[in-house]
Amino acid sequence: MFHRVVLAVIVLATVVPAPVATAIDPPPATTASDSDARILSALPDPTTPDDRGEFVVVRASEGTTLVLDDGEQQVSFVAPGGPIAVTSNPAATATLTDYPTVAPGLALANGGETVTLSVDGRVVDRLVYDRSREGERLERRDGPTGAWEWWPRTLPRRNVTTHGPAESTLFVLPDSPTVPVETLRGADGRILLAGYVVSSPRIADELVAAHERGVRVRVLVDDAPVGGFPRTSARVLDRLAMAGITVRVVGDPYSFHHAKYAVVDDEALVTTENWKPSGTGGRKSRGWGVVVHSPAVATDLATTFANDSNLPATQSWETYRTGRQFVVTDVANGSYPAHVVPTTIDVDRISVIHAPDNAEQAVVTRLDGADRRIDVIQPSVEADGPFVVALKRAAKRGVRVRLLLGSAWYVDDENRELADRLNRWADRTGHPLSVRLARPAGRYGAVHAKGVVADDTVIVGSLNWNRHSARENREVAVVLSDPAAATYYRDVFETDWTASRRGARPTLVGAAAVAILVALAALRRVEFEE
Repeated sequence: MFHRVVLAVIVLATVVPAPVATAIDPPPATTASDSDARILSALPDPTTPDDRGEFVVVRASEGTTLVLDDGEQQVSFVAPGGPIAVTSNPAATATLTDYPTVAPGLALANGGETVTLSVDGRVVDRLVYDRSREGERLERRDGPTGAWEWWPRTLPRRNVTTHGPAESTLFVLPDSPTVPVETLRGADGRILLAGYVVSSPRIADELVAAHERGVRVRVLVDDAPVGGFPRTSARVLDRLAMAGITVRVVGDPYSFHHAKYAVVDDEALVTTENWKPSGTGGRKSRGWGVVVHSPAVATDLATTFANDSNLPATQSWETYRTGRQFVVTDVANGSYPAHVVPTTIDVDRISVIHAPDNAEQAVVTRLDGADRRIDVIQPSVEADGPFVVALKRAAKRGVRVRLLLGSAWYVDDENRELADRLNRWADRTGHPLSVRLARPAGRYGAVHAKGVVADDTVIVGSLNWNRHSARENREVAVVLSDPAAATYYRDVFETDWTASRRGARPTLVGAAAVAILVALAALRRVEFEE
Protein backbone atom coordinates (compact mmCIF):
# COMPACT_ATOMS: atom_id res chain seq x y z
CA MET A 1 0.00 0.00 0.00
CA PHE A 2 1.02 3.63 -0.05
CA HIS A 3 3.02 4.12 3.13
CA ARG A 4 3.43 7.18 5.26
CA VAL A 5 6.40 9.25 4.16
CA VAL A 6 8.28 11.04 6.94
CA LEU A 7 9.57 14.32 5.58
CA ALA A 8 12.49 16.00 7.25
CA VAL A 9 11.10 19.52 7.08
CA ILE A 10 7.77 20.21 5.39
CA VAL A 11 5.12 18.66 3.18
CA LEU A 12 6.34 20.85 0.35
CA ALA A 13 9.53 18.81 0.22
CA THR A 14 9.93 16.69 -2.87
CA VAL A 15 9.61 12.94 -2.44
CA VAL A 16 10.17 10.90 -5.58
CA PRO A 17 9.43 7.18 -5.21
CA ALA A 18 11.80 4.75 -6.86
CA PRO A 19 10.43 3.27 -10.08
CA VAL A 20 8.48 0.11 -9.35
CA ALA A 21 7.30 -0.88 -12.80
CA THR A 22 8.33 -0.42 -16.39
CA ALA A 23 6.88 -1.17 -19.76
CA ILE A 24 8.36 -1.57 -23.20
CA ASP A 25 6.97 -0.48 -26.51
CA PRO A 26 5.80 -3.68 -28.20
CA PRO A 27 7.49 -4.69 -31.45
CA PRO A 28 5.91 -3.36 -34.63
CA ALA A 29 2.63 -5.18 -35.11
CA THR A 30 2.04 -7.24 -38.19
CA THR A 31 -1.58 -8.17 -37.52
CA ALA A 32 -4.63 -6.53 -36.02
CA SER A 33 -4.49 -9.02 -33.15
CA ASP A 34 -0.90 -8.02 -32.34
CA SER A 35 -1.66 -4.30 -32.24
CA ASP A 36 -4.71 -4.82 -30.01
CA ALA A 37 -3.18 -7.16 -27.41
CA ARG A 38 -2.14 -5.43 -24.17
CA ILE A 39 -1.55 -6.03 -20.48
CA LEU A 40 -3.84 -3.52 -18.75
CA SER A 41 -3.28 -4.17 -15.03
CA ALA A 42 -2.28 -6.67 -12.36
CA LEU A 43 -3.08 -7.32 -8.71
CA PRO A 44 -0.16 -9.42 -7.44
CA ASP A 45 -0.70 -8.93 -3.70
CA PRO A 46 -4.38 -8.81 -2.71
CA THR A 47 -5.24 -8.62 0.98
CA THR A 48 -6.31 -12.27 1.04
CA PRO A 49 -4.77 -15.41 2.63
CA ASP A 50 -2.01 -16.76 0.38
CA ASP A 51 -2.80 -13.99 -2.13
CA ARG A 52 -5.85 -15.89 -3.34
CA GLY A 53 -7.45 -14.15 -6.29
CA GLU A 54 -4.32 -12.46 -7.68
CA PHE A 55 -4.73 -11.70 -11.38
CA VAL A 56 -3.45 -10.06 -14.56
CA VAL A 57 -5.86 -8.15 -16.80
CA VAL A 58 -5.26 -8.42 -20.54
CA ARG A 59 -7.15 -7.26 -23.59
CA ALA A 60 -7.13 -8.57 -27.16
CA SER A 61 -9.44 -9.07 -30.10
CA GLU A 62 -11.90 -11.92 -29.86
CA GLY A 63 -10.40 -15.26 -30.91
CA THR A 64 -6.76 -14.22 -30.43
CA THR A 65 -4.61 -16.91 -28.78
CA LEU A 66 -2.58 -15.29 -26.00
CA VAL A 67 0.31 -16.55 -23.89
CA LEU A 68 1.28 -15.08 -20.52
CA ASP A 69 4.77 -16.01 -19.27
CA ASP A 70 6.63 -15.07 -16.07
CA GLY A 71 9.75 -17.08 -16.84
CA GLU A 72 8.62 -19.99 -14.68
CA GLN A 73 5.07 -20.60 -15.88
CA GLN A 74 3.21 -20.22 -19.14
CA VAL A 75 -0.54 -20.02 -19.52
CA SER A 76 -2.35 -19.96 -22.84
CA PHE A 77 -5.95 -19.00 -23.58
CA VAL A 78 -8.17 -17.62 -26.29
CA ALA A 79 -9.31 -14.02 -25.79
CA PRO A 80 -13.09 -13.61 -25.62
CA GLY A 81 -12.79 -9.95 -26.65
CA GLY A 82 -12.43 -7.02 -24.25
CA PRO A 83 -10.58 -6.94 -20.90
CA ILE A 84 -10.38 -10.18 -18.92
CA ALA A 85 -8.76 -11.15 -15.61
CA VAL A 86 -6.44 -14.15 -15.87
CA THR A 87 -6.39 -15.97 -12.53
CA SER A 88 -5.94 -19.33 -10.87
CA ASN A 89 -8.87 -18.70 -8.51
CA PRO A 90 -11.86 -17.22 -10.38
CA ALA A 91 -14.11 -17.33 -7.31
CA ALA A 92 -11.71 -15.26 -5.21
CA THR A 93 -10.95 -12.92 -8.10
CA ALA A 94 -14.66 -12.23 -8.60
CA THR A 95 -14.67 -10.49 -5.19
CA LEU A 96 -11.74 -8.28 -6.22
CA THR A 97 -12.68 -7.08 -9.69
CA ASP A 98 -15.68 -6.75 -11.98
CA TYR A 99 -13.79 -8.08 -15.01
CA PRO A 100 -14.81 -11.51 -16.32
CA THR A 101 -12.25 -14.19 -15.47
CA VAL A 102 -10.39 -16.95 -17.24
CA ALA A 103 -8.26 -19.70 -15.68
CA PRO A 104 -5.58 -20.82 -15.10
CA GLY A 105 -3.38 -17.86 -14.23
CA LEU A 106 0.15 -17.15 -13.05
CA ALA A 107 1.46 -17.21 -9.48
CA LEU A 108 2.70 -13.63 -9.17
CA ALA A 109 5.67 -13.01 -6.86
CA ASN A 110 5.36 -10.19 -4.34
CA GLY A 111 9.12 -9.64 -4.50
CA GLY A 112 9.11 -8.78 -8.20
CA GLU A 113 8.09 -10.24 -11.49
CA THR A 114 8.48 -9.95 -15.26
CA VAL A 115 5.38 -10.92 -17.20
CA THR A 116 5.27 -11.04 -21.00
CA LEU A 117 2.28 -11.24 -23.29
CA SER A 118 2.80 -13.02 -26.61
CA VAL A 119 0.77 -13.54 -29.78
CA ASP A 120 1.91 -16.17 -32.29
CA GLY A 121 5.27 -16.47 -30.54
CA ARG A 122 5.95 -12.70 -30.59
CA VAL A 123 6.18 -10.65 -27.39
CA VAL A 124 3.75 -7.75 -27.79
CA ASP A 125 3.75 -6.35 -24.24
CA ARG A 126 5.73 -6.70 -21.03
CA LEU A 127 5.16 -5.77 -17.39
CA VAL A 128 8.03 -5.55 -14.88
CA TYR A 129 7.80 -4.68 -11.18
CA ASP A 130 10.47 -5.01 -8.48
CA ARG A 131 8.08 -5.36 -5.55
CA SER A 132 4.34 -5.45 -5.04
CA ARG A 133 2.19 -3.15 -2.91
CA GLU A 134 -0.37 -4.91 -0.78
CA GLY A 135 -3.92 -4.31 -1.94
CA GLU A 136 -2.89 -2.18 -4.93
CA ARG A 137 -3.29 -2.71 -8.64
CA LEU A 138 -0.51 -2.00 -11.09
CA GLU A 139 -2.21 -0.32 -14.02
CA ARG A 140 -1.54 1.90 -16.96
CA ARG A 141 -1.98 5.63 -16.64
CA ASP A 142 -3.33 7.67 -19.56
CA GLY A 143 -4.43 4.84 -21.80
CA PRO A 144 -3.44 1.33 -22.86
CA THR A 145 0.16 2.29 -23.73
CA GLY A 146 0.77 4.75 -20.88
CA ALA A 147 3.17 4.56 -17.96
CA TRP A 148 2.53 2.13 -15.13
CA GLU A 149 1.56 3.12 -11.61
CA TRP A 150 0.22 1.52 -8.44
CA TRP A 151 -3.35 2.34 -7.52
CA PRO A 152 -5.33 1.20 -4.42
CA ARG A 153 -7.87 -1.43 -5.42
CA THR A 154 -10.56 -0.01 -3.13
CA LEU A 155 -10.17 3.58 -4.32
CA PRO A 156 -12.26 4.61 -7.34
CA ARG A 157 -10.21 6.52 -9.90
CA ARG A 158 -11.85 9.83 -10.79
CA ASN A 159 -11.68 11.49 -14.18
CA VAL A 160 -11.68 15.25 -14.61
CA THR A 161 -15.29 16.39 -14.54
CA THR A 162 -16.51 19.62 -16.13
CA HIS A 163 -19.69 21.46 -15.21
CA GLY A 164 -21.62 24.26 -16.86
CA PRO A 165 -21.91 27.92 -15.92
CA ALA A 166 -22.25 28.64 -12.22
CA GLU A 167 -22.30 31.68 -10.00
CA SER A 168 -19.03 31.73 -8.05
CA THR A 169 -17.66 33.89 -5.25
CA LEU A 170 -13.93 34.57 -5.65
CA PHE A 171 -11.86 35.61 -2.62
CA VAL A 172 -8.34 35.70 -1.25
CA LEU A 173 -6.82 35.39 2.20
CA PRO A 174 -5.93 36.85 4.62
CA ASP A 175 -8.17 39.59 3.21
CA SER A 176 -11.53 37.80 3.41
CA PRO A 177 -11.70 35.29 6.28
CA THR A 178 -15.42 35.93 6.63
CA VAL A 179 -16.21 34.14 3.35
CA PRO A 180 -15.52 30.58 4.63
CA VAL A 181 -17.27 31.34 7.92
CA GLU A 182 -20.37 32.82 6.28
CA THR A 183 -20.55 29.95 3.82
CA LEU A 184 -20.67 27.44 6.68
CA ARG A 185 -23.10 29.65 8.59
CA GLY A 186 -25.55 29.53 5.69
CA ALA A 187 -25.91 25.73 5.71
CA ASP A 188 -29.33 24.25 6.36
CA GLY A 189 -28.90 20.68 5.06
CA ARG A 190 -25.32 19.41 5.07
CA ILE A 191 -21.69 20.34 5.67
CA LEU A 192 -18.96 17.99 4.50
CA LEU A 193 -15.66 19.56 5.55
CA ALA A 194 -12.39 18.01 4.37
CA GLY A 195 -8.98 19.18 5.49
CA TYR A 196 -5.38 18.40 6.27
CA VAL A 197 -5.64 20.04 9.68
CA VAL A 198 -8.75 21.50 11.33
CA SER A 199 -7.79 23.62 14.33
CA SER A 200 -9.75 26.86 14.05
CA PRO A 201 -12.06 27.48 17.04
CA ARG A 202 -14.06 29.85 14.84
CA ILE A 203 -14.69 27.11 12.29
CA ALA A 204 -15.57 24.73 15.14
CA ASP A 205 -18.14 27.26 16.41
CA GLU A 206 -19.87 27.25 13.02
CA LEU A 207 -19.82 23.47 12.70
CA VAL A 208 -21.31 22.96 16.18
CA ALA A 209 -23.93 25.65 15.60
CA ALA A 210 -24.90 24.04 12.30
CA HIS A 211 -25.17 20.62 13.95
CA GLU A 212 -27.37 22.05 16.70
CA ARG A 213 -29.79 23.51 14.17
CA GLY A 214 -30.15 20.13 12.46
CA VAL A 215 -27.53 20.30 9.70
CA ARG A 216 -25.78 17.00 8.94
CA VAL A 217 -22.10 17.75 9.62
CA ARG A 218 -19.20 15.45 8.70
CA VAL A 219 -15.45 16.17 8.98
CA LEU A 220 -12.40 14.47 7.43
CA VAL A 221 -8.78 15.15 8.47
CA ASP A 222 -5.35 13.64 7.86
CA ASP A 223 -4.00 11.15 10.39
CA ALA A 224 -0.31 12.14 10.37
CA PRO A 225 0.39 15.83 9.72
CA VAL A 226 4.06 16.71 9.38
CA GLY A 227 5.57 17.44 12.80
CA GLY A 228 2.89 15.44 14.64
CA PHE A 229 -0.83 15.81 15.25
CA PRO A 230 -1.37 19.29 16.76
CA ARG A 231 -2.85 19.55 20.24
CA THR A 232 -4.92 22.53 19.06
CA SER A 233 -6.50 20.35 16.39
CA ALA A 234 -7.14 17.51 18.85
CA ARG A 235 -9.02 19.91 21.11
CA VAL A 236 -11.18 21.13 18.24
CA LEU A 237 -11.95 17.59 17.06
CA ASP A 238 -12.73 16.49 20.62
CA ARG A 239 -15.22 19.31 20.84
CA LEU A 240 -16.83 18.36 17.53
CA ALA A 241 -17.09 14.69 18.47
CA MET A 242 -18.56 15.50 21.89
CA ALA A 243 -21.19 17.63 20.15
CA GLY A 244 -22.22 14.59 18.11
CA ILE A 245 -20.48 15.50 14.84
CA THR A 246 -18.96 12.62 12.88
CA VAL A 247 -15.20 13.11 12.54
CA ARG A 248 -13.10 10.61 10.59
CA VAL A 249 -9.35 10.38 10.10
CA VAL A 250 -7.84 9.40 6.74
CA GLY A 251 -4.65 7.35 6.46
CA ASP A 252 -3.72 4.93 3.67
CA PRO A 253 -3.83 4.85 0.73
CA TYR A 254 -2.69 8.48 0.74
CA SER A 255 0.57 9.82 2.08
CA PHE A 256 -1.45 12.83 3.20
CA HIS A 257 -5.12 13.78 3.04
CA HIS A 258 -4.13 17.31 2.02
CA ALA A 259 -7.35 18.54 0.37
CA LYS A 260 -9.07 21.68 1.67
CA TYR A 261 -12.71 21.91 0.64
CA ALA A 262 -16.25 21.92 2.00
CA VAL A 263 -19.59 20.91 0.54
CA VAL A 264 -22.27 23.17 2.02
CA ASP A 265 -25.77 22.28 0.80
CA ASP A 266 -25.47 22.83 -2.98
CA GLU A 267 -22.30 24.90 -2.79
CA ALA A 268 -18.65 23.84 -2.96
CA LEU A 269 -15.94 25.84 -1.19
CA VAL A 270 -12.43 25.05 -2.45
CA THR A 271 -9.39 26.80 -1.04
CA THR A 272 -5.64 26.58 -0.85
CA GLU A 273 -5.75 27.06 2.92
CA ASN A 274 -6.06 24.88 5.98
CA TRP A 275 -8.96 25.18 8.41
CA LYS A 276 -6.77 26.89 11.00
CA PRO A 277 -6.21 30.45 12.22
CA SER A 278 -3.27 31.01 9.88
CA GLY A 279 -5.30 29.83 6.88
CA THR A 280 -9.04 30.36 6.62
CA GLY A 281 -8.81 32.42 9.80
CA GLY A 282 -6.85 35.10 7.94
CA ARG A 283 -4.08 35.27 10.54
CA LYS A 284 -1.14 34.66 8.23
CA SER A 285 -1.24 33.04 4.82
CA ARG A 286 -1.71 34.42 1.35
CA GLY A 287 -4.30 32.07 -0.05
CA TRP A 288 -6.83 31.82 -2.84
CA GLY A 289 -10.35 30.47 -2.59
CA VAL A 290 -13.67 30.13 -4.41
CA VAL A 291 -17.23 29.23 -3.48
CA VAL A 292 -19.01 27.62 -6.44
CA HIS A 293 -22.80 27.80 -6.21
CA SER A 294 -23.48 24.63 -8.19
CA PRO A 295 -25.35 21.45 -7.20
CA ALA A 296 -23.30 19.51 -9.79
CA VAL A 297 -19.93 20.59 -8.38
CA ALA A 298 -21.21 20.02 -4.83
CA THR A 299 -22.30 16.49 -5.77
CA ASP A 300 -18.93 15.89 -7.41
CA LEU A 301 -17.03 16.74 -4.23
CA ALA A 302 -19.56 14.96 -2.02
CA THR A 303 -18.69 11.79 -3.94
CA THR A 304 -15.00 12.35 -3.22
CA PHE A 305 -15.81 12.91 0.44
CA ALA A 306 -17.85 9.69 0.61
CA ASN A 307 -15.13 7.66 -1.13
CA ASP A 308 -12.45 8.86 1.29
CA SER A 309 -14.71 8.45 4.32
CA ASN A 310 -15.25 4.79 3.48
CA LEU A 311 -11.68 3.73 2.73
CA PRO A 312 -10.60 0.68 4.76
CA ALA A 313 -7.93 2.63 6.67
CA THR A 314 -10.20 5.59 7.49
CA GLN A 315 -11.26 5.48 11.14
CA SER A 316 -13.33 7.44 13.60
CA TRP A 317 -11.71 10.21 15.60
CA GLU A 318 -12.61 8.45 18.83
CA THR A 319 -10.75 5.31 17.74
CA TYR A 320 -7.78 7.22 16.35
CA ARG A 321 -7.17 9.44 19.38
CA THR A 322 -7.13 6.64 21.98
CA GLY A 323 -3.70 6.50 23.62
CA ARG A 324 -2.16 9.11 21.30
CA GLN A 325 0.13 11.97 22.20
CA PHE A 326 -0.35 15.36 20.55
CA VAL A 327 2.23 18.06 19.88
CA VAL A 328 2.26 21.73 20.83
CA THR A 329 2.42 24.06 17.82
CA ASP A 330 2.45 27.82 17.44
CA VAL A 331 -0.81 29.53 16.56
CA ALA A 332 -0.68 32.48 14.18
CA ASN A 333 -2.15 35.70 15.53
CA GLY A 334 -1.29 38.22 12.80
CA SER A 335 -3.60 40.98 11.69
CA TYR A 336 -3.66 42.16 8.08
CA PRO A 337 -5.55 44.84 6.15
CA ALA A 338 -8.23 43.84 3.67
CA HIS A 339 -6.90 45.02 0.31
CA VAL A 340 -8.91 42.69 -1.93
CA VAL A 341 -12.66 42.34 -1.66
CA PRO A 342 -14.56 39.20 -2.75
CA THR A 343 -16.49 39.30 -5.98
CA THR A 344 -19.30 37.12 -7.33
CA ILE A 345 -19.42 36.36 -11.05
CA ASP A 346 -20.89 33.77 -13.40
CA VAL A 347 -18.05 31.42 -14.35
CA ASP A 348 -18.38 29.82 -17.78
CA ARG A 349 -17.00 26.36 -16.92
CA ILE A 350 -15.79 24.69 -13.74
CA SER A 351 -13.72 21.51 -13.79
CA VAL A 352 -12.92 19.47 -10.69
CA ILE A 353 -9.52 17.80 -10.56
CA HIS A 354 -8.13 15.36 -8.01
CA ALA A 355 -4.77 13.96 -7.00
CA PRO A 356 -3.58 11.32 -7.26
CA ASP A 357 -6.25 10.61 -9.90
CA ASN A 358 -5.77 13.18 -12.63
CA ALA A 359 -4.42 16.50 -11.31
CA GLU A 360 -0.89 16.26 -12.69
CA GLN A 361 -1.97 15.69 -16.27
CA ALA A 362 -4.85 18.16 -15.97
CA VAL A 363 -2.57 20.99 -14.83
CA VAL A 364 0.17 20.21 -17.35
CA THR A 365 -2.41 20.10 -20.16
CA ARG A 366 -3.62 23.58 -19.28
CA LEU A 367 -0.08 24.93 -19.05
CA ASP A 368 0.70 23.39 -22.43
CA GLY A 369 -2.43 24.98 -23.87
CA ALA A 370 -1.53 28.55 -22.88
CA ASP A 371 -0.39 30.83 -25.69
CA ARG A 372 -0.14 34.28 -24.05
CA ARG A 373 0.79 34.31 -20.36
CA ILE A 374 1.00 32.13 -17.28
CA ASP A 375 1.20 33.41 -13.69
CA VAL A 376 1.87 30.94 -10.87
CA ILE A 377 2.03 31.40 -7.10
CA GLN A 378 3.35 28.49 -5.02
CA PRO A 379 5.07 28.15 -1.64
CA SER A 380 7.70 25.95 -3.32
CA VAL A 381 8.09 23.86 -6.47
CA GLU A 382 10.02 20.80 -7.54
CA ALA A 383 12.82 22.09 -9.78
CA ASP A 384 12.74 19.27 -12.32
CA GLY A 385 9.14 18.25 -11.78
CA PRO A 386 6.47 18.08 -14.49
CA PHE A 387 4.99 21.48 -13.69
CA VAL A 388 8.22 23.50 -13.92
CA VAL A 389 9.18 21.58 -17.05
CA ALA A 390 5.82 22.61 -18.53
CA LEU A 391 6.52 26.26 -17.62
CA LYS A 392 9.83 26.10 -19.48
CA ARG A 393 8.07 24.58 -22.49
CA ALA A 394 5.61 27.47 -22.43
CA ALA A 395 8.39 30.04 -22.25
CA LYS A 396 10.16 28.37 -25.18
CA ARG A 397 7.09 28.89 -27.35
CA GLY A 398 6.91 32.57 -26.36
CA VAL A 399 4.40 32.52 -23.50
CA ARG A 400 5.21 35.08 -20.79
CA VAL A 401 5.72 33.06 -17.61
CA ARG A 402 5.98 34.44 -14.08
CA LEU A 403 6.50 32.29 -10.99
CA LEU A 404 6.15 33.76 -7.50
CA LEU A 405 7.59 31.58 -4.73
CA GLY A 406 7.38 31.74 -0.96
CA SER A 407 10.14 33.28 1.12
CA ALA A 408 9.32 31.81 4.54
CA TRP A 409 12.32 30.54 6.50
CA TYR A 410 11.66 26.90 5.68
CA VAL A 411 11.77 27.39 1.88
CA ASP A 412 13.86 30.55 1.44
CA ASP A 413 17.24 29.02 0.59
CA GLU A 414 15.83 26.39 -1.74
CA ASN A 415 13.54 28.85 -3.51
CA ARG A 416 16.27 31.48 -3.87
CA GLU A 417 18.58 28.94 -5.49
CA LEU A 418 15.86 27.77 -7.87
CA ALA A 419 14.85 31.33 -8.77
CA ASP A 420 18.46 32.19 -9.59
CA ARG A 421 18.81 29.08 -11.74
CA LEU A 422 15.60 29.64 -13.71
CA ASN A 423 16.27 33.34 -14.18
CA ARG A 424 19.79 32.58 -15.46
CA TRP A 425 18.28 30.05 -17.87
CA ALA A 426 15.82 32.66 -19.14
CA ASP A 427 18.58 35.28 -19.53
CA ARG A 428 20.83 32.83 -21.37
CA THR A 429 18.12 31.59 -23.75
CA GLY A 430 16.10 34.77 -24.13
CA HIS A 431 12.87 33.03 -23.17
CA PRO A 432 10.22 35.13 -21.31
CA LEU A 433 10.32 33.44 -17.89
CA SER A 434 10.84 35.27 -14.60
CA VAL A 435 10.90 34.06 -10.99
CA ARG A 436 10.65 36.11 -7.79
CA LEU A 437 10.49 35.38 -4.09
CA ALA A 438 7.49 36.93 -2.39
CA ARG A 439 7.88 40.00 -0.20
CA PRO A 440 4.74 40.12 1.95
CA ALA A 441 5.31 43.80 2.85
CA GLY A 442 2.74 43.66 5.65
CA ARG A 443 -0.13 42.47 3.43
CA TYR A 444 0.15 38.79 4.52
CA GLY A 445 2.55 36.66 6.49
CA ALA A 446 3.68 33.95 4.06
CA VAL A 447 2.73 32.49 0.70
CA HIS A 448 0.61 29.38 1.03
CA ALA A 449 -1.52 29.76 -2.11
CA LYS A 450 -1.30 27.20 -4.89
CA GLY A 451 -2.71 29.18 -7.79
CA VAL A 452 -2.34 29.38 -11.57
CA VAL A 453 -3.70 31.87 -14.10
CA ALA A 454 -3.05 30.60 -17.63
CA ASP A 455 -4.60 32.89 -20.24
CA ASP A 456 -8.31 32.88 -19.27
CA THR A 457 -8.10 29.84 -16.99
CA VAL A 458 -7.60 29.76 -13.21
CA ILE A 459 -6.62 26.79 -11.05
CA VAL A 460 -7.30 27.03 -7.30
CA GLY A 461 -6.78 24.24 -4.78
CA SER A 462 -4.49 22.29 -2.50
CA LEU A 463 -2.04 20.89 -5.11
CA ASN A 464 1.60 21.65 -4.37
CA TRP A 465 3.87 21.58 -7.40
CA ASN A 466 5.84 18.40 -6.72
CA ARG A 467 5.44 14.77 -7.71
CA HIS A 468 4.67 13.69 -4.16
CA SER A 469 1.65 15.97 -3.91
CA ALA A 470 0.41 15.02 -7.38
CA ARG A 471 0.96 11.26 -7.09
CA GLU A 472 0.72 10.32 -3.41
CA ASN A 473 -1.66 12.80 -1.72
CA ARG A 474 -5.37 13.41 -1.81
CA GLU A 475 -5.59 16.88 -3.35
CA VAL A 476 -8.57 18.77 -4.75
CA ALA A 477 -8.62 21.79 -7.05
CA VAL A 478 -11.05 23.52 -9.36
CA VAL A 479 -10.34 24.91 -12.80
CA LEU A 480 -12.29 28.08 -13.57
CA SER A 481 -12.48 28.77 -17.30
CA ASP A 482 -13.61 32.38 -17.49
CA PRO A 483 -11.91 35.69 -18.44
CA ALA A 484 -13.42 37.59 -15.49
CA ALA A 485 -12.17 35.01 -13.00
CA ALA A 486 -8.73 35.18 -14.60
CA THR A 487 -8.73 38.96 -14.30
CA TYR A 488 -9.61 38.84 -10.59
CA TYR A 489 -6.84 36.45 -9.58
CA ARG A 490 -4.30 37.96 -11.99
CA ASP A 491 -4.86 41.37 -10.38
CA VAL A 492 -4.09 39.82 -6.99
CA PHE A 493 -1.02 38.14 -8.46
CA GLU A 494 0.09 41.40 -10.08
CA THR A 495 -0.03 43.20 -6.75
CA ASP A 496 1.98 40.48 -5.01
CA TRP A 497 4.43 40.29 -7.93
CA THR A 498 5.01 44.05 -8.04
CA ALA A 499 5.51 44.23 -4.28
CA SER A 500 8.11 41.50 -4.58
CA ARG A 501 10.37 43.42 -6.94
CA ARG A 502 13.60 44.22 -5.16
CA GLY A 503 13.26 47.64 -3.56
CA ALA A 504 9.67 48.08 -4.72
CA ARG A 505 6.91 49.37 -2.50
CA PRO A 506 3.61 47.50 -2.75
CA THR A 507 0.99 49.09 -4.97
CA LEU A 508 -2.44 47.89 -5.94
CA VAL A 509 -3.35 47.47 -9.58
CA GLY A 510 -6.57 48.55 -11.18
CA ALA A 511 -9.54 46.23 -10.92
CA ALA A 512 -12.95 46.56 -9.35
CA ALA A 513 -12.02 43.72 -7.00
CA VAL A 514 -9.04 45.56 -5.48
CA ALA A 515 -9.76 48.01 -2.66
CA ILE A 516 -7.78 50.95 -1.30
CA LEU A 517 -4.47 50.27 0.45
CA VAL A 518 -4.83 50.76 4.21
CA ALA A 519 -2.66 50.31 7.29
CA LEU A 520 0.22 47.82 7.34
CA ALA A 521 -0.02 44.64 9.36
CA ALA A 522 0.51 44.25 13.06
CA LEU A 523 3.29 42.10 14.48
CA ARG A 524 2.72 38.38 14.15
CA ARG A 525 4.27 35.16 15.39
CA VAL A 526 6.14 32.72 13.17
CA GLU A 527 4.16 29.53 12.62
CA PHE A 528 5.34 26.26 11.15
CA GLU A 529 3.45 25.52 7.92
CA GLU A 530 2.95 22.46 5.74
